[in-house]
Parts: sequence; C-alpha cells; structure tokens
Amino acid sequence: MITKIFYYILLLPISVLPYTILYFISDLLFLVLYRIIGYRKKIVFGNLKRSFPDKSEKELSIIMSNFYRHLCDIIMEGVKGFTISEKEIRKRLIIKNPEFSNYFSDKGKSIIFVGGHYNNWEICAQAFSMYSNHKCVGIYKPLSDKFLNQKVYTSRSKYGMHLVSMKQAKKSFDSGNEVKAIVFGSDQNPSNPKRAYWMSFLKQDTAVLFGVEKYSKEYNWPVVYVSISKVKRGYYEAEYSLITDQPTEQPYGKITEDFTKRLEQDIINQPEYWLWSHKRWKHKREK
Repeated sequence: MITKIFYYILLLPISVLPYTILYFISDLLFLVLYRIIGYRKKIVFGNLKRSFPDKSEKELSIIMSNFYRHLCDIIMEGVKGFTISEKEIRKRLIIKNPEFSNYFSDKGKSIIFVGGHYNNWEICAQAFSMYSNHKCVGIYKPLSDKFLNQKVYTSRSKYGMHLVSMKQAKKSFDSGNEVKAIVFGSDQNPSNPKRAYWMSFLKQDTAVLFGVEKYSKEYNWPVVYVSISKVKRGYYEAEYSLITDQPTEQPYGKITEDFTKRLEQDIINQPEYWLWSHKRWKHKREK
C-alpha cells in the first residue's frame, strides 16, 4: 500500500517532468545522498580503493563524487523511464551498429547479449527491441515488492522487451521458435558462489555469473558484448562487439573471461559510470 501511494503521489508526477527539472532534482539528491547522508560512502570508497590501489585518495574522492552525481542522474532517468516515449528513447540512446546483431537475425540465428550495470543500462534495455530484428528477452531479478516489480516490469517491456526471471532463464531458450536475443547483466553478485566462475576483476578475486557461457555452449548461440558510453548528460551510445560466434569451440572459462575483461576495460576508462554502491565482493573463494 505504501509503495503504491509512493508511486502515484511522487514517482509518476516526477516522471512526466522535463529533463531540465529532473536534473535540478538530481543535483539536490546528490547533496542529500553524498553530502548529508553519505549513502554507502564506505562501501563505495572501499570498492574504489581495492580496484584502483595506485590512485591517490584525492583521485579516488573525485571518482566517488562523480559517481554519486551520475548515480543521482541514473535514478532520475530511471523514474523518467515510467513515462518516456519511444521517440525520446531513440533520441537519448543510439545503438551505433544495430546491423551487427541483425546480421545474425537475417541468418535465422539467435544470440546472447551480455553487458553490465554501467552507464544507463535501463534505457538500453528499453531500446533493444527498437533496434533489433530479434525477439529480445531480458533476464532479470524480480523485486521483492510485487507492486513496484510490476511497474518496473511494465516500464522495461513496454517497447518490446520480454522479461524473464533468473530462475526461469532456461525456459526462455527452450520456448518458441522465434529468433531471439537473450540479454544478460554479467556483473551481478552470484547468489551461489560455488556455482560461479572465479577470476580476477578490477584487481580482486571475483565470482562471476556463469550463465552466459553455460547457455551459449549448450545452445551454440553467438555471444555479443554491449558497451554503453555517455555522450553527455542524459545521452548515451551503445555499441556491439562479438565475443564469439563459435561458443562450443571455446575452452572452459574463455567466454566468461572475455566479456568480463571488456566490461573491466570500460570501467577503467571511465570508472564513475559503474555501480560502485553494490556489495560486489561480499563472497570469498573457498580454498
């Protein structure tokens, strides 16, 4: 009930506001989260310090401040996602080479998209189906609040993206005869580290979800990495690059290593645009 009131009284009215006002609210939110509350600052700074041990505290503080500014923008852009039009999405998210994925769809070949929680992944999810000839299916983790989960589900899927929970991921591969593009976020913390792939990521021993490699080999689907860059405030570009079009011939771990290293390089290039506030490294590898 509280979530429903919060959505209709606050989120929805804010969502219809123009971007100039949304970013004014974002600037105020930055002051509250970063300057006043200090939301997860210890977690963020600790993650940054372990990931970039060669950087000074001043450099890390600048990255952290820029991260919080970007985080507040992402929050407001996420709220905008509830009412954003298709025209506005096409204006603010451009996929530079959509013909790359359509090359496979024209051949009747399904593929796997893989990326991370980097830049505005939400608007990218909304836009996938606009640029693709595949039936796009996003693998996601449902929210615990059923009402808010339904609203987020509707927002992400209103322009053609089909959403499937992580527990039902395999069904999305088996069901139907359509040519599909299954979309994975690769940088979430695995719920079961024993079933994860362990590797070095941002100079830390890291458990990585193995689903992309598992399914790509089981179904022999090409894997395509999605890199998202920020052009300016509120405007993004995405670009596809091939991980492999012969997954069954790749040695164990290579696909997982490849897409994780590409995400790592994006983060190293512009670290403020990754989601540093989540507890990415709470699992430790068993001996």
